[in-house]
Amino acid sequence: MQHEQLLRTPIGTLRLIENGGAITDIKMSVECPDEPVRHSTPLLQEACSQLEAYFAGSLIRFDLPLAPQGTPYEQRVWEAIRQIPYGTTASYGQIASRIGNPQGARSIGRAAHRNPILIVIPCHRILGANGSLTGYAGGLAIKEALLHLERQSLLK
Repeated sequence: MQHEQLLRTPIGTLRLIENGGAITDIKMSVECPDEPVRHSTPLLQEACSQLEAYFAGSLIRFDLPLAPQGTPYEQRVWEAIRQIPYGTTASYGQIASRIGNPQGARSIGRAAHRNPILIVIPCHRILGANGSLTGYAGGLAIKEALLHLERQSLLK
């Protein structure tokens, strides 16, 4: 059974979806809850708590059961993206090399674009080969804000 939760954050409202005891989606949402955040399941409550701690700069590694839906290749890419340490970045080419597809930078970009679990699978930490900010599902301003948040938290 699928459960949903909206969470207001400094970058906008996020829609969290749990299905089968795992988080399957965290996406930007156009809806903005008018009432206080209500957690519909213990897992969604934990996910919201961890995201709130992340935005407060006190959580650097998420510990949530995840079940993103994608191809086996996308799953490999998303797992490699999860290994990028907090506050650091990697290029699409570096991720491609890590999964054994050194010429696959473009396919890494496509898989990152399809990432259903924003922030927890930190595709915001992937940059172009020259260090430039490139596509992000939430927009480049949000990508830049997340990277800034992480850099600032490390300076504390």
